[in-house]
Formats: sequence, C-alpha cells, structure tokens
Amino acid sequence: MPNDEASAKREQVEPSRDHGDDGPLTTASGTPVDDTDNSLRAGERGPTLLEDFHFREKVTHFDHERIPERVVHARGAGAYGRFRPYESLAEHTKADFLQDPERETPVFVRFSTVAGSRGSADTVRDVRGFATKFYTREGNYDLVGNNFPVFFIQDAVKFPDFVHAVKPEPHHEMPQAASAHDTFWDFCSLQPESMHMVMWLMSDRAIPRSYRMMQGFGVHTFRLVNAAGRGTFVKFHWRPTLGAHSLVWDEAQAIAGKDPDFNRRDLWESIEQGDFPEYELCLQLVPEQDEFAFDFDLLDATKLIPEETVPLLPVGRMILDRNPDNFFAETEQVAFHTAHVVPGIDFTNDPLLQGRNFSYLDTQLIRLGGPNFQQIPVNRPVATVTTTQRDGYGQQRVDVGRTSYTPNSLAGGRPALASPGEGAYAHHQERVDGAKIRKRSDSFADHHSQATLFWNSMAVWEKDHIVAAYRFELGKVTFAEVRERTVDQLNHIDHTLATRVAEGIGVPPPKEPALANHGRTSPALSLANSPTGSIATRRVAILAADGVDAAHVEALRDALAGGGAIPEVLAARDGEVRSAEGPSGTEPVTVDRAMSTMASVLYDAVCVPGGVESVRALGDDGLARHYVAEAFKHGKAIAALGEGVQLLRALALPGVRLAPEGAGEAEDGEGGSGEGGPGEGVVDERGVVTGAEGAEVSTVITAFADAIACHRHWGRDTDRTAA
Repeated sequence: MPNDEASAKREQVEPSRDHGDDGPLTTASGTPVDDTDNSLRAGERGPTLLEDFHFREKVTHFDHERIPERVVHARGAGAYGRFRPYESLAEHTKADFLQDPERETPVFVRFSTVAGSRGSADTVRDVRGFATKFYTREGNYDLVGNNFPVFFIQDAVKFPDFVHAVKPEPHHEMPQAASAHDTFWDFCSLQPESMHMVMWLMSDRAIPRSYRMMQGFGVHTFRLVNAAGRGTFVKFHWRPTLGAHSLVWDEAQAIAGKDPDFNRRDLWESIEQGDFPEYELCLQLVPEQDEFAFDFDLLDATKLIPEETVPLLPVGRMILDRNPDNFFAETEQVAFHTAHVVPGIDFTNDPLLQGRNFSYLDTQLIRLGGPNFQQIPVNRPVATVTTTQRDGYGQQRVDVGRTSYTPNSLAGGRPALASPGEGAYAHHQERVDGAKIRKRSDSFADHHSQATLFWNSMAVWEKDHIVAAYRFELGKVTFAEVRERTVDQLNHIDHTLATRVAEGIGVPPPKEPALANHGRTSPALSLANSPTGSIATRRVAILAADGVDAAHVEALRDALAGGGAIPEVLAARDGEVRSAEGPSGTEPVTVDRAMSTMASVLYDAVCVPGGVESVRALGDDGLARHYVAEAFKHGKAIAALGEGVQLLRALALPGVRLAPEGAGEAEDGEGGSGEGGPGEGVVDERGVVTGAEGAEVSTVITAFADAIACHRHWGRDTDRTAA
C-alpha cells in the first residue's frame, strides 16, 4: 500500500476537486439558476436580451475553453503513481527521493506522441514521450524523456527546423501525425545527424503495443552529484515490468481507424482494473574521469551508451495506480520542464539539453496563460513554496505582508536564503572556458556508426520491418532526389539495407558501400531480446456462435483469466449465444462484445472453441474468417479446440501444421514444417495451437497461453494471407 508521503499529492489536490453533486446549478459567481435551457427573451418569440447574464457568462466561458495545444507532444495520456528506490544512492547523489527505500514519492506520468495534434491517433509511427514528474520533499523533479534513447538533432537551434519539417506541410496541412511526406525526408536526407534516430523511427519501437510495454529514456547525459560534491555522469532508463513489445505496421494503421484512442484506453482501463503499470528505473553511471573513454561524445544526444559497455543499474520501481479525475485539469495542464531539478541532479553541456532548459519554460507561458502555471494543482509541488514572485495572470496565492524582495529588513530578512547544507540547490562546479564560436566539436561528427550498430543488432524480422517501413515512408515522397539522397545516407549505414530500400522505391541501388559495416552489435537494442513469458493483461478474443461448446469457453475463460489475461467472447450479436447440447448442459454463453465492434487488431490472440454448429456458422461468416486470418498475418497466437480446428483447416493458413481430424500424425499445411506439439495430440506451429480429437483441453489451453506469452510469432508465410 502507498505510504503517507506517496499519497501527499492526492491530499494536496483534494480541496481543488469538485464533485458537482451538492446544491443547485449556479453561475460562476454562485447565484442559483432556475433555467439553463432558454435564454431570456422579450416575449416567447422575441429577441434575446442583453441583460441575460447567465447566457452571456455560459457562452463566453464556452468560447474560451480551448487553450493552445502543445507544439509537440500534443496527444497524450497520463496517470498518477508512486516511486520507491531499492536502496540509498548516497554514493552517487544527494537527491533526497533516492535515499530511503522505505519512502515512496508521488509521481505523475504523461505519455504522448510527438508530431500529431491533440485529436490524432495513438498508434501512428512516431516517437513517444515518457515524462515523469516526481513530487519530492525538495521540490518537483521532472524527468522529461522519450521511448527512444537518442534524438534527431544535436543542437537545440535546429529544433524549430526539425519540427517544421515533420509537422503537416503548411500549404495544405497534411499529413496528420505522419513522417511519410516530402518535407520530413527532405530535412533528414540533408541532416546526417538524424540518421540514427530515423533508424529507431523506422523500427517497431515507433509503434508500441502499449504504454505499459514501452521503455523510457532520459535521452541526455545528466550529472548526479553527491554530498561531497563529486559528480557522476548518468543516463536514465525506464524498463517496463511486462517487457517492451510493439505492434506491426499494418496492424497499427488499422487500429488508428478502429480505435484511435487505443493506447490511451489501454492505460486507463488497465489502471481501472487494478493491472497497474510498473517500470524499473535504471541508471548508466560513468565516472567523470571516463568522460572521454568512448568513441562518441557523451554530450551528443544522437548517441547512446551501449548497455554492454555500461550495464544498467536498477535503482527503483514506479507503479502507476490512479487515473486523473479530469483530463484537462491534470493531463492537459501538466507542465514538464527539463530544468525542474532537485539537489543532487545537474546538467551537462549537451547543447540540445541546454536549449530544452529554455524552451520548456518558455512554452508554458502562452499555453497555460502566464508565469503562474506552477500553481495549477497538478503542477503544484508538495514541498513548501516560498518565493518573492508576485502577481501575473492566474495568480492563486494570497501573499500576506509588505515585502516581495530580498534583501529586506521589514520582514526580518524573510524568506531567508538557504545554504547547500540546509538543502539549497548548488550547481556543480566545473571549469568552463573557450572562445565564443558557432561550431560543433569534431567529436560530434560521426553520424552513422551507431545507426549501423542498431541495424546490426536487429533480428531478421526486425530488419524486414525496418526495410518495409523505409519503403512505405519513402514511397510517399514525391521528389526523386529526396529518395536518392536518403538511400545514399542509408548506404553509409549498411549496404544491404540501402540496396533493399532502393529496390522497393524505384531508386538505383548503390554499387558499393559508402562505409564498411563495423560489425558490432548490442543485443539490448533488439526487441527480440525483451522479456516474455507472461500473459498478464493480454486481450484474447474467443469467437463463438450458436451451438458453441460451453465447456471450452468456460475452460478458456478460467485458465486465461487465472494467468492475468483478459478473455472476451465475441459473436455476431451482443447478449448471449446458445451452447451446444452435451455434458456441459444448455446454459447460454454470455457474449462480451459484438464482433462488428471489436476488430481482431484490438486483441493479442484469437481462439476458436469447439461446437459443430458454432464452427459451421463462423466458417460462413466472412468477418470471423477475417478475424483469424488477420491475427495470423500479424503474428498473433491462435488456438482451436475440438471442432474449431475445422475453421483453421478451411482457411488453409500457409505453412501451418494442424492437429489431425482423427488419431495419427499432424497434418502439414502447404510447405509446413517444424517440431512436434507441446503435448500428446497438441500441435503448436509458430503460435498456431490445435488439439487432435481426444487431446486434453487443458493441455491445448496451456500451449495457447505459452504462445500468447511470446507476444508474436515471426517466420510465418504471411505474404499469401489475404487479410
């Protein structure tokens, strides 16, 4: 259970919460209202009167309800939670919230896309924001990160150019929330420093399955400072307990139409159901004396530190356990700022970080109406705030007294200055000298080697997805010279990559590599190495029709829910379907969703239980057949029990062996191959699990659960699958 400190933020906000359920409807000034359906008129058909103060107030407020959306990260979702360190980090930092494993710190986290507007879809190909506000006893600390460890540019002065390039093109305001257009690729093809980040963007990392299954990174190199003043360079990482998993591109596009709120809904519903998202905070620590020990510059935000070079140190756990009460008041008005730091956490000279330290404060002044945005409940520190800042738009404080300056004698010198020993922030002392110059260090000049490292580290299926993504994006580019320049950049990363992309977009493939591939890998970069083994929170569609085997449905529901999954029965209609005659009786089976309202792309797995009549009806239903075929195409786990195998047999899924109709060896699908099944009479062929006649239902379901836990099954022959 959360301790008192973890609940401090909720208690602080409580006086601002208004349930609106006591007393009559009133105006904003508190006057009760007897009619809010009709404006005040001169006669029933006469003109509306200017003296109708309720009408004027109501409409005026409505006219001003919208505020400017964020220039980037406009589309987002948030949640409250708590953070607890595993042990004291006093050796490295004096930050108070990282000292006591018995103390929890309240947090607010906002996840977001970057390029799209507030109303854009969740599952677009994009970077995801992962911003965390720690409400510590020393003030708010904001870790404003992304789900990629690097960025497109090295210097913040290029940020307006990058954002202008990726946003909808100004002459027609298209495309929305997409990088697949001329201006983005024109910019990147001329900006080699973007190549590493673009590799991440073209990978499956850019289409996460869920915010709960997404890593987070602080991007920059920061500095920890301990009580003795010793500094240590640090990279921040968030690792999801459920592992990092992604969608596939065809699936992501379909979800954007079927449920544009997919990731937002997933986060909200998981918390409401008690399936609280969890993340482990990990650090990469580099002693200051090792600053130049790498073949890249620690200050370069387009570079990462390979985990094999500097392993991650797990230091704490964050749990998100409460949804906001009001989206606008909290998720929309929350303001993050990279310069919101606490004693023990400091900056480096990263030129992108230095620019963010200006921009994040500046942008709130217009968006939230002035300098008092820190007084908005979600932004308010739980630490005591004593400043000489006064007045301004939206001022909520009633500061008592005559003095608003320091030094003063009239108030006894209060508020007094604190020393570092009393908790004051002290900037880390380092020698800085040099001539004023607009020039980057030569150590920032390598733009391709880490992009090559990323490519080399991918599994075969990840490389296939990256190539397909480049072909899709560049296929939307109308200027041949932009395509050609991009292929040339890719040829500096890997010749095979450049050749495969070129062949798909009508560009002559390069004849030889521009740079030799160095051959290095970092297994930690591949999603293929992300932890699996759990079916917790996975959504499973159980397809049913009249005549379904109720015992199969019950066994599926019990076993899958017991493992933490969310099984749902889908049928052609809401309500109930008739169960098959048999030992299970004739009790109807409750339908959770109508198949027409929930596409297969919204589920992690699909199962077809037995029942002759049910399977026959599903076989005659094009939507049901499409459900299974689409799940197969997207690499999802599929199972069939009893007569349900007949539906899979009718679909003739290419390259898939199915359990036989009677006793005997498993049937080979066209081109089928592979190992035997996980149990007697059970066949698991690349995540397609079927049971022969007489096979134990529990054995089939266990194998199905194991297949779901693998997330996706690659290597299927999907090119011939119509879905």
